[in-house]
Amino acid sequence: MKFLDQAKIYLKSGNGGPGSLSFRREKYIEFGGPDGGNGGRGGSVIVECVDGLNTLIDYRYQQHFKAKNGGHGMGRDRTGAAAPDVILKVPVGTQVLEEDNETLICDMTEVGQSRVLCTGGDGGRGNAAFKTSTNRAPRKFEPGWPGEERWIWLRLKLIADVGLVGLPNAGKSTFLSVTSRAKPKIADYPFTTLVPQLGVVGAGGKEFVLADIPGLIEGASEGVGLGHRFLGHVERCRVLLHLIDGTAEDVIEPYKTIRNELAAYDDNLAKKDEIIVLNKIDALLDEEIEEKVAALEKVSGKKVLTISAATGDNVESLLFELLDIVQKSKAEEKAELVQQERQDAGEEEEKWQP
Repeated sequence: MKFLDQAKIYLKSGNGGPGSLSFRREKYIEFGGPDGGNGGRGGSVIVECVDGLNTLIDYRYQQHFKAKNGGHGMGRDRTGAAAPDVILKVPVGTQVLEEDNETLICDMTEVGQSRVLCTGGDGGRGNAAFKTSTNRAPRKFEPGWPGEERWIWLRLKLIADVGLVGLPNAGKSTFLSVTSRAKPKIADYPFTTLVPQLGVVGAGGKEFVLADIPGLIEGASEGVGLGHRFLGHVERCRVLLHLIDGTAEDVIEPYKTIRNELAAYDDNLAKKDEIIVLNKIDALLDEEIEEKVAALEKVSGKKVLTISAATGDNVESLLFELLDIVQKSKAEEKAELVQQERQDAGEEEEKWQP
């Protein structure tokens, strides 16, 4: 299945059905009176977050979604049928934006979350609704109310616990392939990975989700090399795993390039927890490893780990370190949620105090 993380689509809800102009006509009933029913409600367009999807590819081949109009009202006070709603199913992590691709309508972060994007028009009233004591035979009825229409953007930002970042050819796809069941394309040239890849990584009987973000380059924060779309997938990660190619002559410049792009895109992105890892140590001498690790630690002010994704050296210890950070982040998030719920409950209780 192809990966698609952005789509522009057109939505239109259904018009309400018109009311009916009808009078009761039966044998032996001389003055039957009005019995025109109301029109049915038009269908709405609803976006719903579902499990089991990880791409917006469905919206690549169909860009127009129109709900049906409500049914006509009929005689004998029969209301027209309401039209069915059109439901757009999107993966977790999808943002719905206005046509300007900037104004956020809603952020779909939980399975089951839904939002009405275009409300169906109400049905018009039939002539039975206009009967009064002075107007016993009204010939008035209403057409249905029109539906709504709009263009929107769907933008997917993957929800992963760990985001794998680094320059092209740093060994990110190799790392993902040896730590999970994901099968990304691996080759000895830059830009092998062209779309983000997700993998479930196990450590100590527990699991977390790892996202391999395609290689970022200088100017990515300004959109160079599809940088904006790639950086968007890192926003929701709890921790960044920054892989650096140990075989490069200069390891400082690649580190600075990625850090600058993260900061230029979003300050919060640059403030996320980060683990710096020197990869491909199987191709280096011990003296070279020590020298490059010392240089990176001096520039970053953080501890630098060393691994070889190809041979598996030190990979397991790295996974446990990542798992520890992910679990702490989840615990803090849960504690904040509980605190917020208690605060809301307290405010509600004060509100209803006599």
